[in-house]
Amino acid sequence: MFLRIIDKTEEAIISLLLVAITLLVFAEVVLRFGFGTGVSWGQEATLHLAGWFVLFGASYGLKTGAHIGVDAFVQLFAPLGQRLISALAILLSLGYCGLLGYGAWVYLHKMYRIGIELEDIPIQAWIAHSILLIGMVLLSLRLLVLLWDVATGKTTGFRRTDEARESLHLAEEIKREVSKP
Repeated sequence: MFLRIIDKTEEAIISLLLVAITLLVFAEVVLRFGFGTGVSWGQEATLHLAGWFVLFGASYGLKTGAHIGVDAFVQLFAPLGQRLISALAILLSLGYCGLLGYGAWVYLHKMYRIGIELEDIPIQAWIAHSILLIGMVLLSLRLLVLLWDVATGKTTGFRRTDEARESLHLAEEIKREVSKP
């Protein structure tokens, strides 16, 4: 139930961020090239929205298997070996998230104490940059779920995009379409 709420919230936020970035960039292009003007905060807002989009997307990509994986070496092992190697990779990834999360916490705490605002938008910098910590927490949550799935035998490793298999599948579909009378 909790993970389902996280999933839906993550999807909604990613969608809203993508729409906001698209509309903001479109408006800026129209204003600049159509009217010779623009909004002073447009570039900064786009940059921050893109940062939020990327860090939410990293977590969501891990959940959906959208990340590309190179597992030729891991595939040489039996399923138990694959699970052990994947568990090690997940633990190392969790360590990385922990280091980045700690660094984000220190940074955000300093920004909060100093009280700096963004250059062009009257928002506290620690609020705008809080995605650093939020992103690491979400990514760690996804990694913990994956670690549980590996430990319980539900999967042998990271879900990933198999571009070679997808390309072969598309080539076969095209071949069938071309060969139809």
